[in-house]
Amino acid sequence: MKPTVGFIGLGVMGNSMANHILKAGYPLTVYTRTKEKAEELLKVGARWKDSVNELSKASDIIITMIGYPKDVEEVYLGQNGILQAAKPNTYVIDMTTSQPTLAKKIYEQARERKVYSLDAPVSGGDIGAREARLAIMVGGDKAAFETCLPLFEVMGKNIVYQGEAGSGQHTKMCNQIAIASGMIGVCEAIAYAKKSGLDATNVLKSISTGAAGSWSLSNLAPRMLADDFEPGFFVKHFIKDMGIALEESNNMNVNTPGLELAHTLYEQLAKSGEENSGTQALLKLWKNE
Repeated sequence: MKPTVGFIGLGVMGNSMANHILKAGYPLTVYTRTKEKAEELLKVGARWKDSVNELSKASDIIITMIGYPKDVEEVYLGQNGILQAAKPNTYVIDMTTSQPTLAKKIYEQARERKVYSLDAPVSGGDIGAREARLAIMVGGDKAAFETCLPLFEVMGKNIVYQGEAGSGQHTKMCNQIAIASGMIGVCEAIAYAKKSGLDATNVLKSISTGAAGSWSLSNLAPRMLADDFEPGFFVKHFIKDMGIALEESNNMNVNTPGLELAHTLYEQLAKSGEENSGTQALLKLWKNE
């Protein structure tokens, strides 16, 4: 029989990820702060737990996909958190984008309790989560990674072990740094196309498969042109990620001017009331030009 998986956090991506786990035949327990978000999963066989503590006691593998580092710290290290309740030999996998230093802290405290900890942030947004095509970058002990690999393969396609605890989170920072400047380029290209009188949809047909091609250009630029700014990934969460990347870069004396500019622009976007929009809403800063 497959191990029981506990899943905490059923947002835009977490719900799809948990659904894939359930469909793959894993017994699934779930908890999220807003129970209504779990209703669809409960209808198809997931079991509800009333707290992090209850879920942790009932699970062999625990996955978290939540919002901010402060939430991760509370859920794992708090008085009624995962590590207080998890049984020895439980595997805990944080798939939130969080701080590498916090991932290492969780790993150390988990090891003291004979619990195996992995940091495994993902990339691919709502589309990747829905289609089980996420990129999953993993830090922690190699043996723990290999044990959990079949579960990762239920949720993603590009699954890479990156190294010791915190390595998954550092890799996700590289991912977010690359996206940050790239999103500015996508918006500038669309603004330029429109200003020059071109059909922006036709422009995308030409440039999406050439040297300018990127995931953002192929998946988010069409949403921009359709004025679809619903979140596949929230502006507020991207700002959080960029803040972590800036802090880590400063600690390592790495110069990141593109990241700094993107962070400034997204903060400007959030202040205009777009913090709960998708990251493609950055285009709105060019709307009135």
